Parts: sequence; C-alpha cells; structure tokens
Amino acid sequence: MSWINKVRNSLASLGKRDTPDNLWTKCPGCQEMVYTAAWEENLSVCPRCGHHGRIGAQARFGQLLDPGFSVLPAPSVPENPLNFRDSKKYADRLKAARAANPYPDALTAAAGTIESQPVVLAVQDFAFMGGSMGMAVGEAFVQAAERAVELRCGLVMCTAAGGARMQEGILSLMQMPKTTVALRRLSRAGLPYIVVLTDPTTGGVTASYAMLGDVQIAEPGALIGFAGQRVIRDTIREKLPEGFQRAEYLREHGMVDMVVPRHELRATLARLLDYLTRKDVA
Repeated sequence: MSWINKVRNSLASLGKRDTPDNLWTKCPGCQEMVYTAAWEENLSVCPRCGHHGRIGAQARFGQLLDPGFSVLPAPSVPENPLNFRDSKKYADRLKAARAANPYPDALTAAAGTIESQPVVLAVQDFAFMGGSMGMAVGEAFVQAAERAVELRCGLVMCTAAGGARMQEGILSLMQMPKTTVALRRLSRAGLPYIVVLTDPTTGGVTASYAMLGDVQIAEPGALIGFAGQRVIRDTIREKLPEGFQRAEYLREHGMVDMVVPRHELRATLARLLDYLTRKDVA
C-alpha cells in the first residue's frame, strides 16, 4: 500500500468532526460572521456594527427582569374561530409555530421587578407567526394590563409585529380597540405604560397599543411604521427620505421619545418606572 493510501485511510478512520451547527451567527447588518457565544453575550447586538438582532420573550425576560419573575398564564381563546385555511390549515400553522417557540402565542407577559422596580413586562415575539396580533395576543395584553392594575405597578410593552393576524380576520382587528380600553383603565389607575419599539413594529399593532405609551422608546435601527415603504411610495408617488420609518428618523420627527441601546435599556426602564409610578398607589 502506498503512503498516499495509508494517509487517506487514516483520515477516513477519524470520521467527521462533531462541530455545532450554530457556532457562528451572521449579522444581518454588516453581514459579518460573529462567534455565537460573543453574539449572545453581547445581548444579540453585533459587536462590530451595533446592529440589534431580533430576540424572543425568553431573552427579553432574562435581560430586563430581576431573577424570580413569574410568567403569566396564557389566555384561553378560540383558536380557529373562522376555520381559516389558505395553503395550510390555520390550526396546523399554530401547531408548527408552537413547536418552534417556547410560548403558546406571540405575546407573553411576566410579573417581576426591574432593578427592584415592580413591573409587568409584556413581550411580542416576531418568531411566532411574525408577532401577528390575534385574539390570544389581545387577551394576553389585557391580562397584563389588569395584572399591573392589581399589583399597582407599571406596564412595559416590547413590541415586535408584522400587524394583525389575517387568519382571524375582523376578530384580529377588534384587538385594537380592546387593548386601547385596557390601557385607559391603567391610566385611570395612575400607572405608567412604557413602550419599547423593537424591529419590526408595523401594521395594526403600530395603530394601537404600540403608539399609546406615556413614554415611547425605540431600539436603534428598529423599523417602525404602519404601511410598508413601497405602498407609501407608490401611493404618494414621491421618493421617501433616507432612514424613513427607522427609529432615529422617528425620534427626530417626534414620534419616539428616545432611542436606547439594548445595553442601556434595563437601567432606563428602571429609572422611568421610578419617576412615573406614583408612590401613593402602593
């Protein structure tokens, strides 16, 4: 046997090295490959360009809340009220989304504290059917607001959505006034409502509870708007400004109060909750 064949056989006997499939993460901003451990350690923010990656409810709870928080139970709502079907049954789409995500729908809330400030934190997860707003999302939001009133604390909402859930038709649009009424109750109780707009926040969510905060915060670079840029451009037949519908543009034009990097968000929320929560409601 030649030495070449001996080397070939030796290498073949070693087999394929076991390497994790998720060792690297490609940054959507600069397209650079980032070591996944470094990406996660940096709160899913690119250490090179500062792009803020999309994160789900579990990550938000871990980043913002003090240890010991409790996740509120998921609401019980009709799951397929219209018996909707497109290329797939709506029930099958829900089943697939639940298999791929830790919580049963796109909005999950938890009660806890942020730097010892009591709070109910609600988070929308874009990974669950685009964070779309259906009956379960609306009911979970109402329950979060009611829990905040019960605990006499502020409500923080982290939005991330492509809009209303088309599979629930008009029932999804009814969540817009429903959540608005819940916020009215929170306001009458003298409790603050703080919105954190994350990438992306669009459609009916933007037209309702996403824009009703006492304080409007946005993460850097977040896409925020109602209709898509192409629809707007084709409607008004004008070129849109640079950075249109991005967090920084909206801050300059008064739709957002502040743009806060993810590393500063926890301290900012704690400070706002301390300022805005009436001490006589405790």
